[in-house]
Amino acid sequence: MKQTLNIAFLLVFTLSFFSVAPTEFNKYDSKVAIMKFETEVINYGTIVQNSEGKRLFTFTNTGDAPLFITKVKTSCGCTVPNYSKAPIQPGDQGELEIKYDTKRLGAFTKTITVTSNAEGGNKILKIKGNIVAAK
Repeated sequence: MKQTLNIAFLLVFTLSFFSVAPTEFNKYDSKVAIMKFETEVINYGTIVQNSEGKRLFTFTNTGDAPLFITKVKTSCGCTVPNYSKAPIQPGDQGELEIKYDTKRLGAFTKTITVTSNAEGGNKILKIKGNIVAAK
């Protein structure tokens, strides 16, 4: 009898332990930044050597959390990025300036990797074009 009471007590104690509080999913806000670019490829077309090499990638934070760009890496030293280190608030626009060294002749295709807290992780952008000699 004593053993049955101990088992009953243990069973009641165990069941009450597991039903103390329901688990709350989504207890914390899951806000996220979303980086939406107007274009992910910029085509310089055919340009003359030593022309202006600056171009802008424009994007909007369409998420509901501030967007932080932590790093921008290019595929070679001939492409130099410039961007704001300040957070881009939801609904605001930002710009990523890319300067390509137009002293080099010939066709080119370069990649730019943008690291941020945006949904989806790294974003890969491209620039391409063809540089011809000045006449």
